[in-house]
Amino acid sequence: MSTSPIASTVYKKNMPDWFEDVLGRGVPSEGERFTLGGQAFVMRDAIPRSQTLLSQRQTQTEETFGFKWKKRDTFDSPASLARMREWLIDRYGDLSTASWLAEHGEQPLLIDAGCGAGMSGLELLGPILPRLRYLGVDVSEAVDVARHRFLERGLQGGFLQADISNLPLPEGSIDLIFSEGVLHHTNSTEGALKSLARLLKSGGRFLFYVYRRKGPLREFTDDYVREKLQVMSPAEAWQAMEPLTQLGISLGELNAEIDIPQPIDLLGIPAGRINVQRLFYWHVAKIFYRAELTFEEMNHINFDWYAPANAYRQSPEEVRTWCAEAGLIIEREVVEDAGITVIARKE
Repeated sequence: MSTSPIASTVYKKNMPDWFEDVLGRGVPSEGERFTLGGQAFVMRDAIPRSQTLLSQRQTQTEETFGFKWKKRDTFDSPASLARMREWLIDRYGDLSTASWLAEHGEQPLLIDAGCGAGMSGLELLGPILPRLRYLGVDVSEAVDVARHRFLERGLQGGFLQADISNLPLPEGSIDLIFSEGVLHHTNSTEGALKSLARLLKSGGRFLFYVYRRKGPLREFTDDYVREKLQVMSPAEAWQAMEPLTQLGISLGELNAEIDIPQPIDLLGIPAGRINVQRLFYWHVAKIFYRAELTFEEMNHINFDWYAPANAYRQSPEEVRTWCAEAGLIIEREVVEDAGITVIARKE
């Protein structure tokens, strides 16, 4: 995404006053190269951008998400945002009424680690954003989309394009970290979690969601499809997803249910009555369906799952172990078939 010089000036004027404190220096000029935490950065379109080389898998993941989040018509509708907001609050709770928020004082510094286009941050944190110093960080150019969406809503935020596994910020300097569905898109879910946890102050909180490991058929299909997409450009992968998305819609529109009389332990399928689309979705292949969403919005969700090279799945036991090793005390845990949501406090 390219920004005009005039737009860059507007964005720079809208940078929050505290951004210089986070950078530990004055705001760089457009095009200026500088170091931050020992890493090389360049100021482009009024956003500091890391020049550190990424791994091949992380480069592919960065390109995939940069492509996806620029397609605003595939996620920015009222129906799509309402679905996301409902799902976030179900898992994290309503943060505007969270009793623990007051423990972090006035204007706590929050990193949205892997902010993408700011979708999850705006939908979950929206009511409390004026009380936060919001720093959106993403490895991709989605930060440009996030910043634009913040400004459209009259909200301030700082933005940084960098690898969340290697942020150039001092240890023990951050009050809150929010990472919704991103840690598993790094080279190591465990490594990213522990690297970010080191940035938290004592008593700071880490809110995150990671994918959960599925049954054997889903795991096989997920890896098989993901490998097929790796040789494609993001645009080609998007198009390759479309027949799969259509299958999900066709199954969803059947609105048919079947009875599974006894657990199929070999495939991890429980007994009970289940919608055919949901049976396929949970146990064969991710084919998202919600009647209120458009085809493109559903394709966006399927693409989000299959396209990135880095998309690891973990067990609840692994996540609990990593939190303990990182000095994080889990205060809230929601384990679903899809993933694991945690709110944890740093010791």
